[in-house]
Amino acid sequence: MKVAGFTFIRNAVRYDYPVVESITSLLPLVDELVVCVGDSDDDTPELIENISSPKIKIIHSVWDDSLREGGKILAIETNKALAAIAHDADWCFYLQGDEVLHEDDAEAIRNAMSRYKEDLKVEGLLFNYRHFYGSYNYIGDSRKWYRHEIRIVRNNIGVYSYKDAQGFRIDNRKLNVKSIDAYIYHYGWVKNPHQQTEKQKNFHKLWHSDETVKNMVQADEFDYNSIDSLADFKGNQPLVMKNRIAKVDWDFQFDVSKVKLKFKYRILNWLERITGHRFFEYKNYRKI
Repeated sequence: MKVAGFTFIRNAVRYDYPVVESITSLLPLVDELVVCVGDSDDDTPELIENISSPKIKIIHSVWDDSLREGGKILAIETNKALAAIAHDADWCFYLQGDEVLHEDDAEAIRNAMSRYKEDLKVEGLLFNYRHFYGSYNYIGDSRKWYRHEIRIVRNNIGVYSYKDAQGFRIDNRKLNVKSIDAYIYHYGWVKNPHQQTEKQKNFHKLWHSDETVKNMVQADEFDYNSIDSLADFKGNQPLVMKNRIAKVDWDFQFDVSKVKLKFKYRILNWLERITGHRFFEYKNYRKI
């Protein structure tokens, strides 16, 4: 079984993406790893080049900054990395620059790829998510956070990144997937409040004009307290995150008992707790 990883990144240093940790967490599970490095305003190319692994294959890309509709440039860059994967790979393993794997899940991931390798009905593998917010101590627990997403797809079947690189499609249909008992640790909302604001300004440019972004993001530091609901994280972080966590230079405390949800979402959350089912959940995949 041959597994190829793929990812894309741009301005990782400037916006404090944990891309080194992301790539490092993926390397033990793949035979090669394609990194599509965008034209950056910082030392991102050197950052990636300094990751010591013969598995890494770097390709360079120039982003079309005129594309400001639905974040589609993210899917375009994802597809560039996917297209550079060797034809003989069985599985393609995708991580975004702020997503990290936990070493404790490695065996479950390998077993799933091996188990479904010959089952051609399975076009992708579905992961659970932990979305960290504000610090490494809290995770988002309201309906605004997606709970699952495809991160492993079968090679050579016409898979492509969809819309803003949230998921994947084949001929504009959802992929048939199997769930696996493994998590993606998402850290896009954990960084110094000043860098979070800069990242949000940059991110919104993928959807909106400069003037619209200026009106949307005005503060110098991001206000993490505007969140509706969080839960304490009681597990342990991936080992690759140890040094990054030790360098935290801001403080964020949140009272998890103070939920700021609208009434209808309180009802839906209550129903989810007692039934174990999330009603009206959008699913970017088809479980089989």
